[in-house]
Amino acid sequence: MSTLNSAASAGRPVLVTDVLRERIVEGELPPGTPLRDVALSAELGVSRNTLREALRTLHDEGLVVQQLHKGTAVKTLSAEDVTDIYVARRTLELSAVDASPLAPEPLLDAMEAKVAAAELAVDVEAWDKVGTASLRFHQSLVALLGSARLDGFFRVTIAQLRLAFAVMADQGAFQAPWVARDREICDLIRGGRRSSATAALRVYLDDSERTVLDAVRASSRTANSRTNGATSAVKGKR
Repeated sequence: MSTLNSAASAGRPVLVTDVLRERIVEGELPPGTPLRDVALSAELGVSRNTLREALRTLHDEGLVVQQLHKGTAVKTLSAEDVTDIYVARRTLELSAVDASPLAPEPLLDAMEAKVAAAELAVDVEAWDKVGTASLRFHQSLVALLGSARLDGFFRVTIAQLRLAFAVMADQGAFQAPWVARDREICDLIRGGRRSSATAALRVYLDDSERTVLDAVRASSRTANSRTNGATSAVKGKR
């Protein structure tokens, strides 16, 4: 679990934001998880004001929702959210493949290391770790663009993706097939076969978007049915 290290007070809201965002990426805070300021501030060793500032940032990033009298909870993404995420993914990831010949070797090595980490996690069926490592691979792909601003943007994007993936009923069945495709894309990039890498990545993103959208819509329908059923039951008792 991500933890907060000691730091100057002025930088603590940023550090708290980073810690909580990383917990989302690692699958530790799934959609709907309540983020209670008293408990979290005590756990992280920061003031409630610092925590609330961090939660406001996460709200602005589309990772949590804040409701009057209900507090803050990790966001459940909508189909519209997913569609928007994939527009951003196509723009950045396909551009990164195009820019890969100019990327320094350490960034290419880091990208390959993320794929290797995902493969190791598949071997031991550690599906949460598989999901995290696969997201890190795509993060390292965007890093080939060499832009700190885009890295910061995509850091939030992979956290949003993890929330979208969380609705999958069978994480193993969902996560495992993508790792082999991550490896294919990585090897094509490293082999200088950019056209093939671009084509493979484009199909990958199309397939991923359809799969995630289907799951998010199905989950939303199930949640709405439960809500409507509970409302009808309450009305029937009146």
